[in-house]
Order: sequence, then C-alpha cells, then structure tokens
Amino acid sequence: MDIGVFLPIGNNGWLISKSSPQYMPTFELNKTVVQRAEAYGFDFALSMIKLKGFGGETEFWDHCLESFTLTAALAAVTERIKLYASAPVLALEPAIAARMAVTIDAIAPGRAGVNIVTGWAPAEYAQMGLWPGDEHFADRYKRAAEYVTVMKELWDEGVSDFQGEFYRMDDCVLSPRPAGGHIDVLAAGQSGTGMRFAAEHADGHFILGSGVNTPLALSKAAAALVGEVRRVGRSVGTLALFMIIAAESDEAAQAKWKDYHDNADLAALGYVAGQTAQDKDADASSTAKTVALPEGAVNLNMGTLVGSYESIARMLDSISGIDGVTGVILVFDEFLEGVENFGTRIQPLMKSRAARGAAGPAIG
Repeated sequence: MDIGVFLPIGNNGWLISKSSPQYMPTFELNKTVVQRAEAYGFDFALSMIKLKGFGGETEFWDHCLESFTLTAALAAVTERIKLYASAPVLALEPAIAARMAVTIDAIAPGRAGVNIVTGWAPAEYAQMGLWPGDEHFADRYKRAAEYVTVMKELWDEGVSDFQGEFYRMDDCVLSPRPAGGHIDVLAAGQSGTGMRFAAEHADGHFILGSGVNTPLALSKAAAALVGEVRRVGRSVGTLALFMIIAAESDEAAQAKWKDYHDNADLAALGYVAGQTAQDKDADASSTAKTVALPEGAVNLNMGTLVGSYESIARMLDSISGIDGVTGVILVFDEFLEGVENFGTRIQPLMKSRAARGAAGPAIG
C-alpha cells in the first residue's frame, strides 16, 4: 500500500480547533516534512490549493502558500518522492497548468502530478470575479473533463485544437513536453458525478474516510469507484485520506482528540457551513455536504485514526485490504512529529509496508 502526505500548505493543517497546534505554512516547514517523508519511504506528497480561508479565532486557512510554486521548490530539494500540485480550474487556465506541470517535471523527471480542484466554496473565486454563478455546481465536472483533455493533448501531442463548451484552443502549443513521459492526474470528488469524472479522466482518486477509528467505513465509496472504473475499462487507483492522531497509548491519543474537538473554532466552522450550503443540489456524499457535517467538522469530517502507534498500524493495515484501495494520504495533528513517529513507530509495525524495510533516518 502506497503512503502519501497531504502537505501543510495552509496554516494549522486540518484541525479547525483553538487547542490544536497553531502554525504558519512556511516553505521551511513543508521542505522538512517532505524530506522527512521521503527519508521514511513515503511514495508521494500532495499540496492543496486554498484561495480564501475560513476565518474565526484561529484564522483557519487564511494563510496559504501557492501549490505549483511550492511543488516546484520541493521538487528541487527531493530525489525520489512523487509530488502533486493542485490546479484550481476556475483560476488557472489548462494550458498554463500544463506548462507549469511540465516545468516541475523538468526539475524532477517522472515525479510531477496534477490534482484537479473543481471548487466548492464560491467565496474563493467570487473575490477575484471568477465565480461563474451557481450553475458551476452542476457544470464543474464537465468543465474539469475539458480541462484535463486540453492538458493531456498538450502533454501527449504538444498541440491542442480542442473546442469545447468551456475551453477553446487555437493551435495551442506546448514544448518541451514532459521529460518523464507521463504526468499523473488526481481527482477528489466524493459525489457520483465526481467518481465518474475520476474513472474517465484521472489516474488516481482520493476519497475521504469517515468517522473516528472506523477505517473500513470507506469501503462503500471505494466500491463505487471500482464500479465506475470497471465500467470504463481504465486503471484508476483509490487513495484514502485519513488524519492520524497518535500517542504512546490509546488513552493519551484519545485525550488529545477530545481536547481538539472540545475546543473547535465555531466561527470558522460557521463559515464552512455557509459556503457548503450554497450548493443546493449536492448529494449526501459530496464534499460540500461531508466537510460541514456538525458531528465532525473540526477535522473537516475526514476519517480520523486515534490511538497508540500499534493501534494506528493495525487500522492502516486493515485499509490495505479494501478492494480498489491502493494507498492512503495522511495528515497529522502536528506534522513534523507526526511524520517522524509514523516513520519510526508506526510504519515498522505495518504488514502492508513490510516490503519497505527499515525506516530511514529523519531529516531536519
């Protein structure tokens, strides 16, 4: 099972809490995280894109770096790990994204990838005059399909004359083409439409786990993607996103989680709820619905594994047995300590990572 890290490109990571670690998203932090992850055999790192934060007392995600720029810098200071930058389709034209990805591939041949972000929060794009209106909620995966088609034509052929509803190319050229041969595309839609988009256009798709210490709860979503992939006859790996809160004992880890949960930043959570409510037609499995569910919004409702190092290893191993799941993307309550503890205390106990051998030395 592959292991990836979702980089802390925004302040405070993924916990919307006043008692969780508070930090800014510096290059030095992200460089240390990705170099440490590479040393411990992580397979990939992914940086998100967020253009407007949630505010509140913690100013959650009000401070974010830019994804492609950060990824290019990280490509220059790593040697093996795969690196995915996130492309916001409403803010970055596909021909420019394709060229930026090729530039990263020139720095790190064969290690560049692009994560497609369709956008679910209107305020992110309205602030720049880029929000197309509420019709985007229904059209966003049609737009994304055209977006990826343009990028792939440029990468594969060096030219695109694509004529679509959202993008029109006129002898659009790209050179040089990818030095590494192929640039992977990731997607992350949780809805049925998002799953179909991933099956038809992506090389990998990540889905949110759900609940606390219920790693197998994502089996239904994974099965849905497997069904879509079989329908179109392509090969698309499923990556499960989980938060790790680990400690020496189950009790110590649970105490940390309770403290984070009890000190949720309610003002920031209110902003999330307001943004997600604008998509009136979102189905129950969509990102817009799941991230704001009141029972677990403090961690954006992603699956969370809370426990001792032994318990975390056991739960991660159970995920590897889910049909279609090829890997996991991890976030941590505290990233430097979290990656270190994963490499030295959790990964050596995982049967699904036994082939990786002994953990490497820490960096930084």
